[in-house]
Amino acid sequence: MEEVKVIVFALNNEEYGIEVDKVRTIERMMPITRVPKTYSFIKGVVNLRGIVVPVIDLRGRFGLEETPVTDNSRIIVVALEEMEVGFIVDSANDVIDIDRDTIDSPPEVVGGIKAKYLDGIAKLGENRLLIMLNLAEVLNKSEISMLEQLEV
Repeated sequence: MEEVKVIVFALNNEEYGIEVDKVRTIERMMPITRVPKTYSFIKGVVNLRGIVVPVIDLRGRFGLEETPVTDNSRIIVVALEEMEVGFIVDSANDVIDIDRDTIDSPPEVVGGIKAKYLDGIAKLGENRLLIMLNLAEVLNKSEISMLEQLEV
């Protein structure tokens, strides 16, 4: 029985998970410097302890309705192909251990989000599902190269 540690966050009243080893830090919202000529879901960049980090609104990325930032909103900074990227989420709730055996393949669409963005669905107890994100698909190669140019 192999367990994986997961950061649980909320988006559009659904719970999502990212493996802890891919997460650098979780930050409160901070001023974001807008960058022109980027995708609308790329909100801009932040200066995080001297490192320029591109920030993406996951709601916008997944085609969900964007909502105003609240006190619970967080930026989850993940490591993705030798760079760091921040994801704006509604809240970051918890760190839990999940048995890998409880993670099933995702259906075609979950909560309006296409399966390619998902790694799987973890069943936690009777009525709780956790949607595992596939970070490699959340940003495709051309978007990653665009973000790398933002860092210059």
